[in-house]
Amino acid sequence: MLLVAHVALLFVRPSGAEPPPAGSVLKVGIVFDVGGRGDKSFNDGAYLGGQRAERELGAHVRFIEPGDGSDRESGLRLLAAEGMSLVVGVGFIFSDDLTQLAKEYPNTPFAGIDYSVGVDRAGNPIPPPPNLAALKFREEEGSFLVGALAALVSKTHKVGFVGGMNFPLIHKFEAGYRAGVKHVCPRCAIISQYAGVTPEAFRNPGRGKELALSQYQQGVDIIYHAAGSTGLGVFEAARQSGKLAIGVDADQYQEAPGYILTSMVKGVDVAVYDATRWVKEGRFKGGVYQLGLKEGGVGYVYDEHNRAMIPPDVHARVEQLKQEIIAGRIKVPDTL
Repeated sequence: MLLVAHVALLFVRPSGAEPPPAGSVLKVGIVFDVGGRGDKSFNDGAYLGGQRAERELGAHVRFIEPGDGSDRESGLRLLAAEGMSLVVGVGFIFSDDLTQLAKEYPNTPFAGIDYSVGVDRAGNPIPPPPNLAALKFREEEGSFLVGALAALVSKTHKVGFVGGMNFPLIHKFEAGYRAGVKHVCPRCAIISQYAGVTPEAFRNPGRGKELALSQYQQGVDIIYHAAGSTGLGVFEAARQSGKLAIGVDADQYQEAPGYILTSMVKGVDVAVYDATRWVKEGRFKGGVYQLGLKEGGVGYVYDEHNRAMIPPDVHARVEQLKQEIIAGRIKVPDTL
């Protein structure tokens, strides 16, 4: 299980939120990303975090599943107008909406999973409003590890990558994956493809299956996806081809038992839970929070389900690489 024990705070405004008045209800509103509930990945992780907040913190959580872009903004606005104790937007596409609403509702805490930090004309990061927590992950570090694992297990020395939207955030996954593959197997080949250039690319399993089948037919024997529910099509292609796939964001083994080598996991559930806990305890502060291997924010799955698929010497090598990244001896690229 992925546990996020600590968060590295890169930017914090000086003042924190006051805890809710004694006896008041802790109300949390969560708006899901494209693909919604049931993606077995990113959104489901946020849902699990909300459920945990209900069980352990006594929060009342309201979930909204938007349709198009206007639904997304109106969903956030509705929650803010209802006086929620915390409003959470799940996914980078919420960044502009969250920034605007945080300015309009300065007394409401907001949190953005994978919030995209803007830059000014000089190229300097623009900090989010003081009531907005930008919860970001160093996906490239976890992707480096699954890339190394794929290269070490591959029998054809040819591995694949299927991304959702062709966008800088998903490039982080590919960049880390490529670096991990090449670190342990310089002669390995990597085939990379994207499902599209709009957020709809994250919810097109048919396209995911089409891309994966093409890669498997070209000799790829392991594919890593970073494509939301589009990745479910990659898993179907793996089953059909008798090849392997790597899941993302959550442990996706159960989506295709025996065909999922591992999953690159992100602590989306814990990030949602922690943001809720900060509000409850009066410790919520806006700023940019980065979660990587060192903080336990990303990782990979190695358990009773996939242990037989990963030779002991391969697991030991990947664990060694993990420690080298944490120690700063390996710098993982986050751009292509």
